[in-house]
Amino acid sequence: YYNDAGAQMDRFAASLEARYLQALGEGAAVPEDGYHGAYLEEWGRELAVETGPGLAGAPPDERRREVLRWGMARAMRDIEETLALRASIIEHTAKIFDPDLFLVDKEPLGLRGEVADTLDLLRGRGVPLVLGLRDVLDDPVTLRQEWSRKRAMPALRDFYDEIWIYGMPEICDPLAGIGMPAGIREKVRFTGYLRRTLPAGGGGATQTAKIAPPYLLVTPGGGGDGQEMVDWVLSAYEADPGLPWPALLVLGPFMASEDQAGFLARCEALPNVEAITFDAHMESLLEQAAGVVAMGGYNTFCEILSFDKRALIVPRTEPRMEQYIRASRAHDLGLARMLVNDGVRDPADMAAALRRLGEQPAPSERMPAGMLAGLDTVNELTDRLLRRNGRRPGALHPPLAAAGAES
Repeated sequence: YYNDAGAQMDRFAASLEARYLQALGEGAAVPEDGYHGAYLEEWGRELAVETGPGLAGAPPDERRREVLRWGMARAMRDIEETLALRASIIEHTAKIFDPDLFLVDKEPLGLRGEVADTLDLLRGRGVPLVLGLRDVLDDPVTLRQEWSRKRAMPALRDFYDEIWIYGMPEICDPLAGIGMPAGIREKVRFTGYLRRTLPAGGGGATQTAKIAPPYLLVTPGGGGDGQEMVDWVLSAYEADPGLPWPALLVLGPFMASEDQAGFLARCEALPNVEAITFDAHMESLLEQAAGVVAMGGYNTFCEILSFDKRALIVPRTEPRMEQYIRASRAHDLGLARMLVNDGVRDPADMAAALRRLGEQPAPSERMPAGMLAGLDTVNELTDRLLRRNGRRPGALHPPLAAAGAES
């Protein structure tokens, strides 16, 4: 993942600038909230060798811009090297292991085309090739432009036997409205959503210290962009101490440490709110929840359906509309309720939405038949492809089972 905007890039530029000045023997310090990795020391030395001391004497704003420009180009060079290595590893692995089926996730040719040679190799060997997609990708206009730029349609036409969508058309058809040719459309198979289950033995979820279940489980997924949702929920509990359930916040491992610290401190002041940064057994926490407040990523949505939890979804709308599209369809079908972040985030609006959670139907009361049949359908599709191609015919042993959540 490469992010070229915002506060993170400012910190990156300031950190690289300090390493550059240090390489010249000056007493610059990396900002406390900056990047302290050893790789930036190496990059600072490279920048000093390439530009010499002249850049150090430039006006501060000009110097910072030039450092950022150089650093971005250096990062992209590393990305290109990484993708070339990734392409080589994928192709080499395919040659050695000779797979019976090759399943690619989301990107038809890989992130930057690194899977193309492997697809060509395996197509020549008669290996079934499948592209797996989530139920929602983005709005059709954006997706059409992106796939045109990445030459996705020719890849789907020339390489893939089938396209598996891990959802149901009643919720969303992610490929509608993008001008997909009929010959490619015929390859689409909807599987249903992928059911989540408790880990074997029930798991070892965090034991809450201050609150007891049932609670509202508040989860922004990985947490990297969930600060506004968490702040909104906390503001509701601060403004309305009489909310009907206590809340357990799982902040996520990718939330900035300063944001985590601020939320943990606010939770300490509330008798009915507890927070942890991460738990590897989210399924166990979900089982004990009275309801869920989430942003609506695919895996969280599958968990909400699987554990039949009433949910309030607060989707993001940038950089993609994926969460909003999924949440709005779930809202329309009565599977969950959606609360849109209006930029104001009035605590009273959130408190009212939390109070209404208990009044809404459980997802099982509104689910279409077969909505959580995804794993069974994937097994059936896999077995049929293997039989059709004569590669190790027969049922899978053992069949595919529920996997852990993403991000």
